[in-house]
Amino acid sequence: MRLESAKLAGMSSILTDVVETGEKRDTRGRRMTPAERRRQLVQGYRASGQTMAAYARRERINYATFAGWVAKASREPGAHPPLKFAELALPFAPPPALPAEVLEVRLADGTVLRGSRVADVVALVRALRA
Repeated sequence: MRLESAKLAGMSSILTDVVETGEKRDTRGRRMTPAERRRQLVQGYRASGQTMAAYARRERINYATFAGWVAKASREPGAHPPLKFAELALPFAPPPALPAEVLEVRLADGTVLRGSRVADVVALVRALRA
């Protein structure tokens, strides 16, 4: 089938060939991929190890269309294996014992000093300021 566009304001005409491949198309002329073929492509992508964009490029599929197929396939029942939970027994380790009274001093530069004796902490602060 040959189509010819109209001449516009002295411009040359353009000849266009429409090649009929037998593929189903929607009313806007877009190819309609059968569900079985979409399923095969999504399975092929998952087995390929490629990114979705690379796989879509390789198969010459519009990325947004292909991403929609993958998302839809992921929402179908049975698309993901059921979650499995296991109960674990961990050994109990009590937190380290802290002295009953702990003094904490935060210096202006962010340094944190901790001690149980006030005199020791004061002496350390003075040594750091010197």
